[in-house]
Amino acid sequence: AHPAIEPASRAPLMLQTVLGLNADKIAAAFLVKPSAMAQRLVRAKTKIRAAGIPFERPCAEDMPARLDDVLRAVYAAFGAAWDDMDGADGRGGELVGEAIWLARVIVQLAPQSAEAWGLLGLMLHCEARRAARRDADGRYIPLTEQDAVLWSRDMITEAERALARAAALKSMGRFQLEAAIQSAHARRAFGLEPDWRAIALLYDGLVSFEPAIGALVARAAAHGQAQGAAAGLAALAELDQARIADYQPFWAVRAHLLAQTDRREDAAAAYQRAIGLCEDPAMRRFLIERAREFETD
Repeated sequence: AHPAIEPASRAPLMLQTVLGLNADKIAAAFLVKPSAMAQRLVRAKTKIRAAGIPFERPCAEDMPARLDDVLRAVYAAFGAAWDDMDGADGRGGELVGEAIWLARVIVQLAPQSAEAWGLLGLMLHCEARRAARRDADGRYIPLTEQDAVLWSRDMITEAERALARAAALKSMGRFQLEAAIQSAHARRAFGLEPDWRAIALLYDGLVSFEPAIGALVARAAAHGQAQGAAAGLAALAELDQARIADYQPFWAVRAHLLAQTDRREDAAAAYQRAIGLCEDPAMRRFLIERAREFETD
C-alpha cells in the first residue's frame, strides 16, 4: 500500500505477495481480464524495483492513509475464498476464517475506523449464512430461498454489534453500506421479512460510493424486488453493455426478472447465457434447473 504504487495495484499485490494467489484468481476477484491483471502486477513490481521501495512495516502515522487498501485486500481475499468454498483446493474455509480474523485484528488496531468495523460486520453477516447456502446434495440455494433457521444467530449478533460501532463513528462508507444490506436480509433469522425498499435505497447509496458492476447488478435486482420486475430490467438496461457482456450475474438476474414478466423466450436465452458463463458447478446446476422451466416442446 505504499503511496508510490498505483492505487489499483495495491490490493492485488497484497493478494499475490501474501496469499500467493495467481493472476487469474486475483483477476476474478476484481472482475478484470487475467491478462490485464498480470500486466498490472508486473507494472507494480517494476515500479517497486525501480524506486527501491523496501518491504517494511510502515510507521504509525502512515497507517491511516494505507488502511483503505488493506481493507480492500482483506475483503477481496474473503470474496475469493467464499467463491471457492466448495472448490477442489480446500482453502476456501481456511481463508474465510483468516480474513475475518484479520478484520478483528484491524478493528483492535484502528478502533476509530468506521469502515474497518463495517467490513467486519459485512463478513460476519455473510459467514453466518454458510450452512444454508448449499442443500444436503450440494445444490446452490439463493439467498432469498435459504432456510434462515440455519443461519448463525450468534454471528449475526456480533455483526450487528460491529455495525453499531461503525454507526457511532458517523463516517459512512462502502463496507458499512454493504453490511447494512446484509443486515436487512438477516431480519429473516428473527422471523421478520426484509424491507426491499430499504435494501434498494441502500444499494443506491452503495453505487454512489462504489459503482462496481456487481453492486450495479445487485441494485437492479433489489429494485426489481421492491418495485417490480420492470423496474429491475430498466435498471439493468442502463448499464454499460461492454461491462456486462461476460458478467454472469447480470445474465442470471436478467433471466430471473424476465421470467417474472412472462417473456419466456428472452428468459430462456438469458439463462443459457448465464449457464455458459458460469464456472461454479453448483450454481451452474441451479441455473440449468431453472432454465428447464422455459424449454419448449
